[in-house]
Amino acid sequence: MTLPAPAGNPAPGERARAVVTGIGVVAPSGIGVDAHWRTVTGGIRRTGPITLFDPTGYPTRVGGEVRGFHPAAYVDTRQLVQTDRWTQLGFAATALALADAGLPARAPDPYAWAVTLASSSGGNLFGQRELQRLWGGPSRTVGAYQSIAWFYAASVGQLSIHHQFKGPSGVLVAEAAGGLDSLAHAVRTIRRGTSVVIAGATECPLSPYALACQLRSGLLSAVDEPAAAYRPFDRAAGGYVPAEGGAVFVVEEREHALARGARVYGEVTGWAATHDAVHTGPDTAGDPATYARAMRLALARSGSTPDEVDLVVPDALGVPRYDRSEATALRTVFGDRPPPVSTHKSLTGRAHQGGSALDVATALLAFHHDTLPASAGPVEPAPGCELDFLRAPRRPEHGVALVCARGFDGFNSALVLRGAAPTPRSATD
Repeated sequence: MTLPAPAGNPAPGERARAVVTGIGVVAPSGIGVDAHWRTVTGGIRRTGPITLFDPTGYPTRVGGEVRGFHPAAYVDTRQLVQTDRWTQLGFAATALALADAGLPARAPDPYAWAVTLASSSGGNLFGQRELQRLWGGPSRTVGAYQSIAWFYAASVGQLSIHHQFKGPSGVLVAEAAGGLDSLAHAVRTIRRGTSVVIAGATECPLSPYALACQLRSGLLSAVDEPAAAYRPFDRAAGGYVPAEGGAVFVVEEREHALARGARVYGEVTGWAATHDAVHTGPDTAGDPATYARAMRLALARSGSTPDEVDLVVPDALGVPRYDRSEATALRTVFGDRPPPVSTHKSLTGRAHQGGSALDVATALLAFHHDTLPASAGPVEPAPGCELDFLRAPRRPEHGVALVCARGFDGFNSALVLRGAAPTPRSATD
């Protein structure tokens, strides 16, 4: 399989190119890429009452959980007692991504393989349990693994050990924007000589402590009806619904992938990150000019023009002032005729950095299936949010997607993907 050289980039051979050859999804939309794609194309709502703990007494009681997830299927007993659910979701997504890419579970050349994931809240379920035991139990102790299981880099460390990824590894912390930043960092790592990088993110913010932290922002939805709780860009928008899970990717040096006959989903061709330098508060909405700058830089670095973009997957926070700000940023970049916009966060909830990684999976699968999926809303766009929301599936024209994400306290990131040749359609498609 070949990918066209992005316009404006140096000739092939001047620098390494990074392609995505494996996708592992463990999210409210399902476990595996097929389950996720069915949720997206079917418009199936996967949010519901929080069951990981009793949310009675909290104003937010709806979330997006990974139903049917059994950690023991992906994590051995020794690792189970050492890790938080967030890391266990990462183990599962990484195993699925490696299998999808046709790569072994252990790196055959450890120093040529690396892992760079995004994180934000860390292992809060594990941490809360241990601290409650310390202050509420008679033993007044914590488990030996408290010191590592909650740590924001725990998933990267555990995966590096388990899979023998000994190349240049790291973790990025930029809240929701981190899911895109991890892929950008993976491309840089590929260009510096690493053959395979595991990138992406998972999250698990569904614990009493984590929910309390999120409620403090005033951005969460207090609606108990899942179908009405999270409605980005809609007149009825009133906050986001928290979710767990995300997506992990195998990012591979292009010639390395082609030499082994790998199936290629697409290429990361451009990215950019900017910062508002403003703390998220009750009156902030994000700086649309700074956000637009990230989008423009990503497009310019990819060698793509705004009129080549087939699809925009937005941050879609679901808070009216933030939605208007994002719509303003998109109009700043694309003018009065923005490309089709499609978001599916209302179906799954907002999984912070895991959610932006999941948006990348959606965009790559759209090109793989030669189908841009219809947006899961809004029903009635709010004033200032009148974008070209994709109301019915259509085929992509140029194979270019722009995925956008914003993290609390001013992070903005944009990523440009160029899809590979789609899978041939069958006679029944």
